[in-house]
Amino acid sequence: MNLWRRLSGRNRTLALTGAGVLVAGGLVTLPVTAAQAATQCSVTYTTSDWPGGFTGTVTIRNIGDALSSWNLGFTFPNSSQRVVNGWSARWSQSGQNVTAQNESYNGSLASGASTTIGFNGSWSGSNPKPTQFTLNGTVCNGGTPSTSTPPTSTPPTSTPPTSTPPTSTPPTSTPPTTTPPPGQRVDNPYAGVKGYVNPEWKAKAESVSGGSRVSNNPTAVWLDRIAAINGTPNSSSNGAMGVRDHLDAALAQGAGYIQFVIYNLPGRDCSALASNGELGPDELPRYKAEYIDPIAAIQGDSKYRNLRIVNIIEIDSLPNLVTNTSGNAGGTVMCDTVKANGAYVNGVGYALAKLGAIGNVYNYIDAAHHGWIGWDSNFGPVADQLKAAAVASGSTVANVQGFIVNTANYSALKEPYVKITDTVNGQTVRQSKWADWNQYLDELSFAQAFRQKLVSIGFDSNIGMLIDTSRNGWGGSARPTGPGPSTSVDAYVDGGRVDRRLHTGNWCNQAGAGLGERPRANPETGIDAYVWVKPPGESDGSSKEIPNTEGKGFDRMCDPTYTGNARNGNNMSGALPDAPISGAWFPAQFQQLMQNAYPPLS
Repeated sequence: MNLWRRLSGRNRTLALTGAGVLVAGGLVTLPVTAAQAATQCSVTYTTSDWPGGFTGTVTIRNIGDALSSWNLGFTFPNSSQRVVNGWSARWSQSGQNVTAQNESYNGSLASGASTTIGFNGSWSGSNPKPTQFTLNGTVCNGGTPSTSTPPTSTPPTSTPPTSTPPTSTPPTSTPPTTTPPPGQRVDNPYAGVKGYVNPEWKAKAESVSGGSRVSNNPTAVWLDRIAAINGTPNSSSNGAMGVRDHLDAALAQGAGYIQFVIYNLPGRDCSALASNGELGPDELPRYKAEYIDPIAAIQGDSKYRNLRIVNIIEIDSLPNLVTNTSGNAGGTVMCDTVKANGAYVNGVGYALAKLGAIGNVYNYIDAAHHGWIGWDSNFGPVADQLKAAAVASGSTVANVQGFIVNTANYSALKEPYVKITDTVNGQTVRQSKWADWNQYLDELSFAQAFRQKLVSIGFDSNIGMLIDTSRNGWGGSARPTGPGPSTSVDAYVDGGRVDRRLHTGNWCNQAGAGLGERPRANPETGIDAYVWVKPPGESDGSSKEIPNTEGKGFDRMCDPTYTGNARNGNNMSGALPDAPISGAWFPAQFQQLMQNAYPPLS
């Protein structure tokens, strides 16, 4: 009986501009003299430290006249301290001197208003905190006027007088811009609103003849590394737009929802090679501080409170802990490691808790596909594993809006001509080589049944399922028009199934695949939406080893000459030739997907 499966060697990466609000490591509240009475300010600086690195969070509060732009300056005490990357400001460093200039969206600061910016840094020896900050060239001091024109009633002091405390708590009349009121969640974030069209994917789609027919469909923005938070303009598999860029673009489009794929767990994709990640299996602290926290800080910005933000949580992760560890066919050492150290469970739990605390965010956990966990031996245990993660690291099931199946995979939505209950010459369809005793033949029946199982073990009865239909159409001339011959159970199934893969375990750049159902809300009972989470035309992995600086490996399942392994029944891989690294644009695949679309394109 098949036990395994890995979903797709996906790697869309897209972009997010990060932002993070982290605390720890001490707090410095500095304010100092203003050179001009009009500019007065208070700065709070906190850090979250780990060996050799840290995340710095800086809150700037304007307690002088309104500002239309600002430039923050400070000096690191230690010459080894460096800003590695930052968010919510344009960061630069010369020697030990650091400057942060406002972005277009946060330059205006009313009197009493504040803004929070952040950065990831490195250090050696020690990580002391700066002792002085300037704003627009003026030393911050919490509101005491310049000594050249002191007020008669309150002489300047080195510490602000008790009657005018440093404004670590903002005036009640002007709430800080970084702590917005929570959004109002709805039952289905996809219902009644239009989705965000990623302009970077749209441009790629329209570069292929006929691509304009589908280029206005909403697709997800993938985040497969820390750098993607700010955008990676020189990457073949990421875009220059970061998270905040996409969110701002969604507002400009008038979109009602936007989708992000959270995809950077420590020891990611433990059973595959094409989409391994940047973080080692023991780097959970980095995952939290450098990846999830900055994303949460951006998504929590008040300017986005009316936008429904959908997060697809860590595809190809939790089911691996059930099917690809020791004792299973093809179990790996990496999967054993992340199961033993709790990296996946605690990483997912932390992401759910942190992102779920934002009122307009909707979390959907990846739940594999029918060809991976449709067997009785996998179905229940995977559900239990998802529940364990949903209540880990301070999370609860309330942080889970639902689950997604078939992410970046090819499993048919519906099999119209073959039913799991059919029999041929006294043999059940489950005995066919294709079904291999699986309880399901398509994603819709699997998703609906798995939803019921999840509700039965404690998830909310209102959870909804998503099905990724970006590449499971299986149309074109090879699509069957009726059942296969009844000469044998295998002939019946193989002749009538619309999924034309050689094996349900084949996941990489599948030949003959087509675009599936277009994204839409409430298509079936229990299904929140059909979605295009994997942007069509972005590679699952390279068909041969391609050296790169993006951490993308080579998996033989992406090699069209590969004759297979125990996981795919020793079948050929079924992969397309000449594919680039995972996440990179693959125009030949996109052309085929349009050609074989079902429903067909007009």
